[in-house]
Amino acid sequence: MTDAGVSVGWSGHDDRQAREALAAAHRGGITHWDTADVYGDGHAEQLIGEVWSEVPREEIFLATKFGWAHGPANHPYDPKFMRERAERSLRNLRTDAIDLHYFHHCDFGPEDRYLDGALATMHRLRDEGKVRFIGLSDWNGERLMRVIERIDPDVVQPYRNLVDDDYESSGLKQWVDAHDLGVAFFSPLKHGLLLGKYDHPVEYGEGDFRRNIEDFRNPEAIARYKRAAAAMRDHFPSHNEPVLHAVVGALLADNPTACVLLGQRNARQVAAAAAVGEALTRGEAEWVRAQYRR
Repeated sequence: MTDAGVSVGWSGHDDRQAREALAAAHRGGITHWDTADVYGDGHAEQLIGEVWSEVPREEIFLATKFGWAHGPANHPYDPKFMRERAERSLRNLRTDAIDLHYFHHCDFGPEDRYLDGALATMHRLRDEGKVRFIGLSDWNGERLMRVIERIDPDVVQPYRNLVDDDYESSGLKQWVDAHDLGVAFFSPLKHGLLLGKYDHPVEYGEGDFRRNIEDFRNPEAIARYKRAAAAMRDHFPSHNEPVLHAVVGALLADNPTACVLLGQRNARQVAAAAAVGEALTRGEAEWVRAQYRR
């Protein structure tokens, strides 16, 4: 799908496989589920809401987001539209409360003019018991730091992987550590590129988010990631998922309150995700990072 002319979805989706993956995730101990109101224009939330007959709702920590879609006001974080989207998310997810509700980005308008109203709306939702914890997400660590003190979130969700990483340089890690925040790294695989599974550049169709990522069209980057993945297999030969173990474990190094958000569209991907999650030592993490940046 596209939003404001920008591709925001993935091609090749299958509802049946997605529902099977959700049930398999629960069986495999993956109980932190993350989505957003704009993923499939609510369809991703609806798929989660459909599995409560198989998966006990109380055993899932459920996170969603709002703020990407602007609504009739044509600007981000209009309080009335925020309320409507939150209520829609509750209906889609078939739940009385969202465990973790994120501001999807840190664009609160010129000079943050919409921040106070957005924050008041989020606080009211929390006071009503419809939201348990407040999250703040963005692609850029400096933008997160610009508003983090005013919003005072319980959890931050920054973009982070071994190649694109401003988590420490932006000051965000220091803030997380000092305030004992939860942190969930998104796109830890750089949309799958770091697994080294591509042999040549790929062009994705309209509506697929990966068409926005330049490295999918860059033969040098494709080759570099493939070489790095081979090095991971050589370095961690006893692990069932050596590449995934390396790229995830490096992000978790020295980050005790962190988790990573891995996309899982089928049972095979769930099994791979369930096999990793162990933090590397700082020395191991630095070695892994170096292989991917050569």
